[in-house]
Amino acid sequence: MKLSKTSWLFLAIGGFIILFASLGAVYSQQVHQQNQLNEELTLAEMKLNGFQPEVLEIRLSQTLSQLEPSRATLSQPIGSIATSSTLFDVAEAYGVEVTEISSSGLTSAKLEGIPCSVLTLTVRIEGDVPALVNFITNLNSYFRTGVVQSVAISIPEMTSGQESSANIRLVVYTYQGD
Repeated sequence: MKLSKTSWLFLAIGGFIILFASLGAVYSQQVHQQNQLNEELTLAEMKLNGFQPEVLEIRLSQTLSQLEPSRATLSQPIGSIATSSTLFDVAEAYGVEVTEISSSGLTSAKLEGIPCSVLTLTVRIEGDVPALVNFITNLNSYFRTGVVQSVAISIPEMTSGQESSANIRLVVYTYQGD
């Protein structure tokens, strides 16, 4: 089968048209992808410019400062946990409710020249006045090495509907040994 010069010319022109159409489609797709990537880059740069290191540092320091009280609460000494448990048991026996317990943690001190660990607790209780007084009066007998340092009883007016309460500062000593 022999093709004439005109046929060869049409075939060559058709081939070039197909080649240019294919190259045009590839080029168009690359331009579209590049535009899309440029838009994503612009958006990422805008987000990155929105981050200010000073603001992030302030947020970090605030978060860390909020972490410290939680860390201190979780790291209460075992003696504090046992003492708190005893306080709740005694409160239940006397018909008062412990509403708050806080501690500054264990410290060291000398009691009559003897080295001791000192656990200071601040306790808030609520209940009837006679029950509060009985609880406070007998508290030292439950803590043989403990001392009630201070007591503040609050008796609200009868019409307020609030219960009487007391704030107690209890110090418990533990022998440290030699």
